Amino acid sequence: MGVSTGYSRHLITKVASFVKRMLKGHMKKSWGFQSLNGLIVLGSLVSFFVAAGCGYLFLLPTFHSVIHNYGISKSSKECNVFEGRWIRDESPPLYNASECPFAERGFNCLANGRKDQGYLKWRWKPKNCEIQRFRVHAVLEKLRGKRVVFIGDSMSRTQWESFICLLMTGVEDKRSVYEITGNSITKQIRYLGVKFSSFNFSVEFYRSVFLVQPGLAPKRGPKRAKSSLHLDKMDEISKDWVDSDILIFNTGHWWTRSKLFELDRGCYFQVGGTLKLGMPITTAFRAALNTWASWIETTINTNRTRVFFRSFESSHWSGRTRKICKVTRNPLSKPKGRGRNPFSDIIIKVVENMTVPATVLHVTPMVAFRSDAHVGTNSDTPLVPDCSHWCLPGVPDMWNEILLSHLLFRNEVSLQ
Repeated sequence: MGVSTGYSRHLITKVASFVKRMLKGHMKKSWGFQSLNGLIVLGSLVSFFVAAGCGYLFLLPTFHSVIHNYGISKSSKECNVFEGRWIRDESPPLYNASECPFAERGFNCLANGRKDQGYLKWRWKPKNCEIQRFRVHAVLEKLRGKRVVFIGDSMSRTQWESFICLLMTGVEDKRSVYEITGNSITKQIRYLGVKFSSFNFSVEFYRSVFLVQPGLAPKRGPKRAKSSLHLDKMDEISKDWVDSDILIFNTGHWWTRSKLFELDRGCYFQVGGTLKLGMPITTAFRAALNTWASWIETTINTNRTRVFFRSFESSHWSGRTRKICKVTRNPLSKPKGRGRNPFSDIIIKVVENMTVPATVLHVTPMVAFRSDAHVGTNSDTPLVPDCSHWCLPGVPDMWNEILLSHLLFRNEVSLQ
């Protein structure tokens, strides 16, 4: 309402000023003012500006809401696309993972023996709007000549694989889509790049599980400190992310005691030349995110590059030790405390305080329900259950549908 009111006052002032000038001019020339023709001309002009003003005020709220609604068709109420619920959807999956050479066998749950397919029959429904259905040919054209880069941990790699498999359904010659360096997908590989040669764009993945720079601990540090995480330095491979059109970041699943300090890893936080042995993990995470935000602000040209950060996606481990993995047949009816996460709260706050545009893909609430969509024992290592990663096709496809709807509608694949 503040925007509409401001524009209306400005418009009324302009119209009144114009009419005043017209009347003044006609009064000086009494013959024009007294004539019927003069009155007709003056009345027509005033009517035109009043009609134009009313039309402008009528259309302005709609135009304003569309611009800020990220391409989601909405009702009269304001819409947060990440507030909603999962509804049944009998539409077939958007792709067959067995026919996509870039879908890891470990995430292809159907090929790994999963019998029930109910987890494929759900679609995210925001409270007051609809997410546009995936239009592969429109997306392929929009991405022509662009560079899309995913950066993060294995969850980011899963979204990268989903993104490629979705787009490959619209490519006639599958041989025209290939990995740039000839690398195979592995868990530890730091770079993977897929070229869509018919459309001259690439979709790349960089493995950077912390986003900031891991390294050796100081020589004079305690024996338990075998390595360190430099919270004030970006990952050394960040220089390769600069020349991009779309950047999608994530981090979180490696920020745990077991993956940092335990299992003989001995990785501790460092700022400058000083180890921060007692620093809480959430404090270190916030410091790393602030380093990332500063890097975006000083290094990335956001007039060209669209920046996204996907929030933390909860796992569904259970039991006292959080080591029990039970994949359900249906989504949970309630998020059971997984709808919020300290890492996601930090991500949102850091992005809010940035001086350049960035968008949070706040998937935390939507994935909290999906205990049915994890890999479980339907992977290439069935003896190692997995309640962190997602089956493909599956939940990451919905993240990409939201992302692509945003980009398509706003026409902001490039802001040049």
